[in-house]
Amino acid sequence: DYELCEEWGHLYPVPREDLINLHREHLLHLLETGDMEKALQLLQRIEDPGICLAISEQSLDQHPSLAASHFLADYLTTHFYRNLTTARRNEIQALYVGSKVLLTLPELSRVNYFHLSSRPLLMLEQLLMNMKVDWVAVAVQTLLQLLGGQEVGFAVEDIDNLLSKYAEKALDFPFALKEKRS
Repeated sequence: DYELCEEWGHLYPVPREDLINLHREHLLHLLETGDMEKALQLLQRIEDPGICLAISEQSLDQHPSLAASHFLADYLTTHFYRNLTTARRNEIQALYVGSKVLLTLPELSRVNYFHLSSRPLLMLEQLLMNMKVDWVAVAVQTLLQLLGGQEVGFAVEDIDNLLSKYAEKALDFPFALKEKRS
């Protein structure tokens, strides 16, 4: 049905908003079924960069699945980096980094941290509070690899400070030594 509507759009004039809605729904459908290749082809078929940007941003704003969010964030930063405001660029890059970290977690546990996908530092803190030390090690490695040259609202020093804070808390003993009395 989407492809038929797209063909009609080539034959007859379709209002810009309707065209954006059609392509957005088609894109989301392809991403939710896991067909990233066809989703990329769809975006490449759209000739107007303004429409392509609107479709990608609106799709991302609908909070699709983890893989779809990761795909859209990557596509937007790769193809429309200069067209985005600084705040929006940082938001999308944080989502990209957060979704990448989320993809390193065991599949069954991802749902527990999905709501933090746009806030990777907070996700790391949540993992620390939940004592998921092995997951934290992988997440930190992923974050360090991804932070090179990207503005996501935090830096390597923030990760170090967070790890130091929780390491200090892990060594904090809540009791006092008793004195021997004669």
